[in-house]
Formats: sequence, C-alpha cells, structure tokens
Amino acid sequence: MADQPDYAATFQPVAVAVEASSLSDQVATIRRALAGSPVRKWLLWTSVGIMAVIIATSIGQILLNRWNQPFYDALARRDMAAFLHQLLVFAAIAGGLLVLNVGQTWLNQMIRLKLRQALTLDLIDQWTRPARAFRLANAGAIGVNPDQRMQQDAAHLSDLSTDLGVGLLQSLILLVSFVGVLWELSSGFVFHIGGTALAIPGYMVWAAILYAGTASWLSWLVGRPLIGLNSDRYTREAELRSSMVRVNENVDAIALYHGEADARRRLELDLGTVLGAMRRIYSAQINLAWVTDTYGWITVVAPILVASPVYFSGDISFGGLMMAVGAFNQVHSSLRWFINNIGSIADWRATLMRVADFRIALDETDVLHDTERRIAFGENANGSLTFEKLEVASPEGCTRLADQHVEIRPGERVMITGDRGAGKTLFFRAIAGLWPWGSGRISLPAGESPIFVPRVPYFPVGTLREVLDHPNGAAPASDADISAVLAEVGLERLSSSLDRAGRWDHELGDDEQRSLAFARLALRRPKWVIIDEALDAFDGPSLRRVLTMLEKRLPGTAILNIGQGQHNNQFFPRALTIVKDSGAPALKPARVRAGAIEPPPAVARREKVS
Repeated sequence: MADQPDYAATFQPVAVAVEASSLSDQVATIRRALAGSPVRKWLLWTSVGIMAVIIATSIGQILLNRWNQPFYDALARRDMAAFLHQLLVFAAIAGGLLVLNVGQTWLNQMIRLKLRQALTLDLIDQWTRPARAFRLANAGAIGVNPDQRMQQDAAHLSDLSTDLGVGLLQSLILLVSFVGVLWELSSGFVFHIGGTALAIPGYMVWAAILYAGTASWLSWLVGRPLIGLNSDRYTREAELRSSMVRVNENVDAIALYHGEADARRRLELDLGTVLGAMRRIYSAQINLAWVTDTYGWITVVAPILVASPVYFSGDISFGGLMMAVGAFNQVHSSLRWFINNIGSIADWRATLMRVADFRIALDETDVLHDTERRIAFGENANGSLTFEKLEVASPEGCTRLADQHVEIRPGERVMITGDRGAGKTLFFRAIAGLWPWGSGRISLPAGESPIFVPRVPYFPVGTLREVLDHPNGAAPASDADISAVLAEVGLERLSSSLDRAGRWDHELGDDEQRSLAFARLALRRPKWVIIDEALDAFDGPSLRRVLTMLEKRLPGTAILNIGQGQHNNQFFPRALTIVKDSGAPALKPARVRAGAIEPPPAVARREKVS
C-alpha cells in the first residue's frame, strides 16, 4: 500500500517490560489516595485522638515506673502500712491505664475500619473509570486478579498499617518519655575498678541502644527475604482462588465434558504452588525466630546484668535497682519495636507494593504507549462517521478497511465483514476507543454517543427494570413499552418479572441474553449503533424477530454490524470489508513503573477465530 505507515520503525515484537516502583512512589500513591478520600478528616481527628491517648498512657507508665521504688523499698523494710498505701496508688494508676488502653483499642479499630473504607473506595473509583478495567486487564501481571488487590490486599494493608503505625507511635513516645528517666537514673551509676571510680553518663541508655540496635540489625538481615516471599504467596493465593471460581462458574460444562479430573489436577497444581510459597515463608520465619527468641530470652536478665555492678557496689538500693530495671525495659521495649515486628513489616511492605503498584498502574493506563503510534479521534459536524486511512495495530499485524476513505451517514445500515482472523473484534474495540494503537483517523458524529453492542452482553445485578433502564439512556420507559419490546424479541414471559432482582446472566440462556440486550437497545432509542458479531449467534427465527424489532423501533438509526455477513441484505444494503496485513510487526509495550502493558494475548487468540 503506497501510504501505509512504516510499522517496522514503530512497532516491535511483543515483550514484557517491567520497572518496579520505589517505596517512596508507593507511599506517595497511598497518601494521594487518602488525601482525596471523603473520610480523610475523620482519619485525621482519630489519629490526633489516639496520639493524645498514647501520650496520656506514657505519663501513666512513668508514674507506674516511679511507683516501683517506694513499693519495693516498703517490701524491703517490711513496712505493712507503706505497702498497703502503695497498693492503693497502684490501683489508681492501673485503673487509669485500663481506661486508656480500652480507648486506644477502640480508636485502633475505628482507624482500621475507616482506612480500609478509604483505600477500597479509592481503588474501586480508579478501577471503574471508563475503559480502565479493560486496559488494566491487558496490562500483564499487574492486571491479574484485581479483585484480590482491592478486597483482600487493601483490607490487609489497612490492618497492618494501623497496627504498625500505632505501635511505632507508642514506642516513640515511650522512648522519648523514658530516655530522660533512664538517663537521670544512670547518672548515679559509678563503677569501681581496681580502686578507681568510673562514671559513664547515661550508661543504661547507651547499653539499651547498643543492645537493641544489634538485635534489630540481625533481625533485618535474616527477615528481609520475607518481603518477596509474602508477595509471591499472595500472588499464588490469588491464582488458586481464581481457578476455584473458574471451576465453579463452569461446573455444568465440566460435568458434561467429564473434565473433573483435569479440573482437580489444575487445582492441585495451584494448591501446590501456594503450599510451596508457604513453606518458603515458614523456613524464613524459623530462621528469624532463632534471632528474635534468643534475643527475647536474654532480655529477661539483660537489664539486671547491666545494673548489677552498681547494685552490688552499694550505690543504689533494691528499690532503685527495680526502678532502673523498669525504665530500662521501657526504653528497650521501645527500641525493640522493629525486632518484634520484623515479620509484620515484611508483610506490610509486600502488601503495600501490591496495592500501591496496582493503583499506579490504574493511574498510568490512560497514558501508556505514548511513544507508540495512536489512532486519531475527532468529530464530524455533518453528523457522519468517517474512517480515514484507519489501520489497527495488533500483536499479529495490522487490521484495516479495504477502502481507505469511508463515510457512513446518519440512518445508514452497513455490514462490515472479514475473513476469520481478520481482526473484526479488534476493529470494533478501536472504534469504541478501547484499543487506540494504530494509525489513521476515526471521526464520530458530533454530539452523538454511539451505543456499542459486544458479542457477550453485560447485565448488572438488580431488577429487570434496572437492567433495561440503562443509566446513560433516555428517560425510563413505561411498563407498556417494556412489555411490548420484550414480546417483539420473544421474551414476553419476562414482563411479569420487571421488579424481581436476579442474576439475569445466569437465569437466561445465551440466545435469551442477546435478545434482552437488543430489547434494551431499542428502549434506549440511540441514533448510532455499532454491533460486534452479536447477531451472528442467533438462530433463524430469533434473528428475524430482532431485525423486525430494530426495523420498527429504530427506523432512523445508523447501524454498523461487524460480523460474518450472513444476514438479510435488505436490512444491511451496504457492505464494507476488513482485511488483515499480517506482515506488519507487532506492538511493543511502553515501560511503566508498576508493570507492563502488552497487547492482550486473550484478544489475539479470539481474533484467530473471529
């Protein structure tokens, strides 16, 4: 073709290009999601509230630590009156801490709830924007099992973020509160070595930092592989669940085909990958347990060992020793937050990566392949639909119309045909704007929104009336109009079920579903309709009923039917032909941060039989 674009310079063989997002990208993405949430103010005030509760709890912990010295000194003196008095003081402090702990638990749960609400609503909003779900489904691994990322991963991320965030905040506040106390207690510690007195300012503070720092470093070194292992496990779990859902949705076909053995083998293989991933996680957790458990047992005696030289030299009393040990334990417990939560941190990091990368991919699906050649879209003021040198790029080459310049006027009925594998569905998706890669120009009628009818209709869960009254259609039809249209397509039995909710894609047969889709189309009364092989699957009587209904209900509507061309030539007097240039190289995906977009293999497979 003389003016065919040079696809060899533009499109390259299919390859998956992956560029992982960084931690800062992921955190920034989640922050933007929360900033736009309707519950952001609630989250902010709840966070302020839990911070106030934690600060009050820290004050109570300081009072409780100071209570140690008079209590244990009373025990050492065998002073019953002082002992009973200190028990009353303990009851007051413990009662206040109990109320604060319960309040903190409630606030923690509310933050979990609202955080999940904010994250899940944001992901649903991003995913359900026009054409995004379709584009993401063709985005390689990042588009696989989006349901798990929005439901399970978002919930898990909310729980982990709340627990880890509140725990870290509490540890930091306790650390700030007790470092001063422990430093002050350490100021009286004097070591006697060979008749020489040696004082180390803040001795127990430095001992706690060195002790916890060493253990934290070892824990991170051993526990770091859990990040990748947890991410891999969630991917395998999603594949297993997807396989189970697929089997459940096709139980009738499996039974008729006697495919139970194949289905079981597929499920067993998926289960094996899950169990293998879990075994690798458990092995890493056992290695980590050697570090954390050893550290935990040493911690039982560590503060006493650190302070014992000063106690045995007689520089502090037994009550002072216990107060120093209590302060050391508080500082140390704050510093060992990382050690205690290394497994949860690795899990949080893996879950954050899955959720944030998914949202990044949603943001970037609208701008992918900017470096590749795209089909231009425009509008025609005269109300016609035109194709100018239109060529649609695919993994197997180029799909185009035999005629370079095509104009379809309002009210025309056009049959667009092509050989098997010519790319008819791809051409349909290009007109709809779902597949923008190629060259040439599509100009739609100005001010009009064509209705696109796919081969497999979609019906939302709800009443039949809600299914037929499409939200983007005209004013709701009357019961009489609905009943008349249903009767014209052979579905008069459904007239009594308009207000009954159901799964209509399950209750109706394939032929009935297609008839219902055309009944809905007639009730919307569009001026432009573009059909993708939906008429090809009808039997003779059903097809005649549908064409008669369209003739009666949509007399001035322009209808483009992309299919096999086996219909009444009187209804579609004009014919166009789609051809395939398989010599053009395939489309190369653009590099993105969260994953890779590639021409969908599922589309390529369908095109072979279309």
